[in-house]
Amino acid sequence: MGEETIYLSLGTNLGNRQQNIICAIEALSRILGNPLAVAPTIETEPWGFSSTNKFLNTVAVFNTTLSPQELLEATQQIERTLGRTAKSTDGAYSDRPIDIDILFYGSRTVNSESLTIPHPLMHRRRFVLEPLAAIAPDMLHPTLNKIVVELLEILEDR
Repeated sequence: MGEETIYLSLGTNLGNRQQNIICAIEALSRILGNPLAVAPTIETEPWGFSSTNKFLNTVAVFNTTLSPQELLEATQQIERTLGRTAKSTDGAYSDRPIDIDILFYGSRTVNSESLTIPHPLMHRRRFVLEPLAAIAPDMLHPTLNKIVVELLEILEDR
């Protein structure tokens, strides 16, 4: 398998949020090499749950030779290393020091028990689409057949 360009969403709302993002990108860089691009961070309200802690969100782009499953395992290990104790399950979200989601893996689609690519909720999340549009406005969503800026324009999450 050759090299693929991957897009990862990073979010944090606990502790030193800026430092959490920096540490996560450094950890990803040790595995994947330097990022091709990192979007400016944006501050957002929690999505899907209530908290007084606002999030910092960004998107980072890397190249990888890891398989989608290997990439998932690597991102989850980084989350655990940076203090994430539990993944969100069945739509139950909570505060977290870091969250790393795989948005795109090249133009591939993956549907397994542990992983869905493109990320199944990304098109409904402004905190994902805004930073993604800053660095990849013309990236085509392979199943919705719309580019990122179009997804952002039709987004209902105001």
